[in-house]
Amino acid sequence: MRLLKNVGTRSVLYGAHCFFIHPFYVALAWKQLYGFPWDPRLWFAFFVHDLGYLGKPNMDGDQGELHPYRGAFIMGALFGKSWFEFTLYHSRFVAKRNGAQYSRLCVADKLSFQLTPRWLYLPMVNWTGEIQEYMELAGKGKYAGEKRSAGSQLEWHQGVAHYMNRWVDEHKDLKIDNWTNPEINRTNNL
Repeated sequence: MRLLKNVGTRSVLYGAHCFFIHPFYVALAWKQLYGFPWDPRLWFAFFVHDLGYLGKPNMDGDQGELHPYRGAFIMGALFGKSWFEFTLYHSRFVAKRNGAQYSRLCVADKLSFQLTPRWLYLPMVNWTGEIQEYMELAGKGKYAGEKRSAGSQLEWHQGVAHYMNRWVDEHKDLKIDNWTNPEINRTNNL
């Protein structure tokens, strides 16, 4: 059960990236943004895009930030290069670092945060312990450009939801992302 010691694994099993909950909120977000996701490859991407958190010791540290690669490799092997990139660039930070365009999956993924009810989200991230990392990094200024509160969990959630709502509204049409600074989110202490 060593694997369950990893916060990333816990997140995929019963946390913010829960494999049987999170994909449905991403699909709901996709429907709101772009219409019903009729293409079965989209549904596959909704389910595999965060599997890279499995085995990761952190969520937003150097290891956790590389999580998009596993899902991207799966999508690329099954459906080709464009689906590899679609899935890889659901991370705006990976896209920025690679000089690439974030994908529509990124926008839907960010909107899914607001669509997941707080009464469900906060207990899940408390069960996994990932909330401690998110709030600790917010307190250290990792998300300074996002103005995330490091106060109470409720304040933190409201701040993230407000920021993500504004980011999604500005970027749903894939406008250039001048909001995301990939260097702000670099950390070596996790």
